[in-house]
Amino acid sequence: MLSPEELERYARHIVLREVGGPGQAALKRARVLVVGAGGLGAPALLYLAAAGLGTLGVIDDDEVTLSNLQRQVIHGTPEIGKAKVASAAATIRRLNPHVAVETHATRLVAANALDVIGRYDIVADGSDNFSTRYLVSDACYFSKKPLVTAAMGTFDGTLTSIRAHERAADGTPNPTYRCLFPEPPPAGTVPTCAEAGVLGAMAGVLGSLIALEVIREIVGFGEGLIGRLLMLDARSMRFETLRYGWDPANPLSGEHPRIEDLSAHK
Repeated sequence: MLSPEELERYARHIVLREVGGPGQAALKRARVLVVGAGGLGAPALLYLAAAGLGTLGVIDDDEVTLSNLQRQVIHGTPEIGKAKVASAAATIRRLNPHVAVETHATRLVAANALDVIGRYDIVADGSDNFSTRYLVSDACYFSKKPLVTAAMGTFDGTLTSIRAHERAADGTPNPTYRCLFPEPPPAGTVPTCAEAGVLGAMAGVLGSLIALEVIREIVGFGEGLIGRLLMLDARSMRFETLRYGWDPANPLSGEHPRIEDLSAHK
């Protein structure tokens, strides 16, 4: 049940036909894990908290630095040197005291991924490196959890949703992240954010889109991004959508899978 205060707080959601009271109640029941409290995770966490998610988990092993503040809007100057999960949790509690926050001040690795991810209904991946991105995707497949995942370049970004543990209406398996990108690129071939730079507002756009897609997945309105890759080019201010499907040769859920657990992840 929503309290009188929550009814007022979420009034603009509740009057939406596509959300209403049942949709807002679904958001209140939901448990969402956000991987990373950085450029993508920061705006995603803010909008998910404002939307009234019941429980937000955040996992990150990093501390806030001055260079983070150009884009990681959940943190402020007084939080420099503090753990990002603690800083994020404090901001969320100030924004919406109705949201329960669970912090995991550790790195997501093969040894803890299934345990941590298994505690939540849906995962939003805002990590900034390929090893974590593939680990999260594989762990969500084995845990049978929906995943919303985004990646960001200097002036471009992508977003998709994955329910690889489910099948389409025609019985075909839903695609995995590895249907799009079977293997991560060789180490050192793609420059890091620190090396190439990143436009701060790009993180805000993509992080907000992560939150929007998580909310849509929970409430169930409209057409989601299962089997669709949303691409943003900030130089031309253009959005495009690429359709992709299950690849029988993909190494995770293909006809002859080579990945049967998380042991290959370091």
